[in-house]
Amino acid sequence: MSFQTGGSFPASLVPSPIQSATNSNYLNFTDGTNDWSQQYLPELYEQEVERYGNRTLSGFLQMVGAEIPMTSDQVIWSEQNRLHVSYNTAYYGSGTTILVDLSTTGPSGGASTSCAIKNNQTIAYADSATGLIVEKALVISVSAPAANIVTVTVLPYPAATINASFSGLTTAGDMNVFVYGAEWEKGSDDLALQSISPEFQQYSNSPIIIRDKFSIDGSDAAQIGWVEVATEDGTSGYLWYLKAESETRLRFNDYLEMAMVEGELAGHTAVPTGWTANLKGTEGLFSAIQTRGNVYNGFAGAAGPGAGAMADFDAILKQLDKQGAIEENMLFLSRETALDFDDMIGAMAGGGYASTAAASYGLFDNEEEMALNFGFSGFRRGSYDFYKTDWKYLNDASTRGLTENIDGVLIPAGTSTVYDQMLGVNIRRPFLHVRYRASETEDRRYKNWITGSVGGAATSGIDAMNVHFLSERCLCTQAANNFVLFQSV
Repeated sequence: MSFQTGGSFPASLVPSPIQSATNSNYLNFTDGTNDWSQQYLPELYEQEVERYGNRTLSGFLQMVGAEIPMTSDQVIWSEQNRLHVSYNTAYYGSGTTILVDLSTTGPSGGASTSCAIKNNQTIAYADSATGLIVEKALVISVSAPAANIVTVTVLPYPAATINASFSGLTTAGDMNVFVYGAEWEKGSDDLALQSISPEFQQYSNSPIIIRDKFSIDGSDAAQIGWVEVATEDGTSGYLWYLKAESETRLRFNDYLEMAMVEGELAGHTAVPTGWTANLKGTEGLFSAIQTRGNVYNGFAGAAGPGAGAMADFDAILKQLDKQGAIEENMLFLSRETALDFDDMIGAMAGGGYASTAAASYGLFDNEEEMALNFGFSGFRRGSYDFYKTDWKYLNDASTRGLTENIDGVLIPAGTSTVYDQMLGVNIRRPFLHVRYRASETEDRRYKNWITGSVGGAATSGIDAMNVHFLSERCLCTQAANNFVLFQSV
């Protein structure tokens, strides 16, 4: 008696009546007569390999910002100007006159309508190149603006005429001038004295609509995959469409933050194809700092890592002194710049410099362990505390890791505390606010809905499940003059 060959069995495979591997019933994939299509029960790993680790990038704004609803197409805020009167657009006129260019002063950088320097005030003026040539004088008269130029006539204290060293400073910006006091004659009245009306800086931003969608037809939704999947948000299972929907959601969450960081305002009035309105855009974090903040190019570039980078860092501290001098600041850095900071701090600490001692961690309730749990390490330099951490967004090979022109950002902590009704505690007011459109009937902070006739939805006759994502938001970068953007040269 013999077994019939053929049918569902390959010609080279003869079944055996017992469980025994023989020359006639063993599949040999090296003799050239068989291939993998004949292995009906493949041996597969059940779990998907997470070769890129945690791929999500969001969380930065949750750590340093606040989310606040808004009801309009535009958000407007005002910021204080400096308290004291100074101009960096001055230059030498003739005789005993100093000219002040008002074309680049005033709110939002526009031309000012009057000069804040008044009669009988005492001023100090210096060359802007070095700041080493300094003279002081009494203001005799101030002219009305003519083509945005004001003539300030002075009587210097050292001599009756302005020092000859200023005679060559004849271009706007060659001289800096500031008011430090006043001097009046005995028995004088103040009938001619004019008051100074404070001006404020006004800024605005507009929200953009961010959308995404995941779609799968009914047939594919019913297909069970071989591989068990698990994603960063905890989604797991054997259905591929669950993984795809989860990754669409994760990607959309990242877009919400990346759009607030990278957003740009449109500098033209072109209308995109298919649109009825002009391209608008929104001002993101990087754009706001480049426009209104401080940009430092090539940190530790010429000096290299180690103690030499301290000169670069001290230059940044001097710039912070000229701004708000906010004590606590957070550094979000690329890997290379973070290592530069590590080398710099290590070199100085090894030299016994007390000024690089650990920060007080006041931002984290003065608990170092809490700061470390958030991935921060702290140090102190001068009168400032800094909390440093890597920013994954700058290192990721599919985002900013491709460009490498941004090395990091310094973000100040809030300067005052407010009562948070949701948390029930006092919290620091941040300088970064994410404003999203919301009203009593519509909340566009994070909208998510399902349409179609698959996956439980029954909204249309389409044999598919469509998962929709939408948000309308913008970022308000307040007091950008206290931020520092680290750029590569």
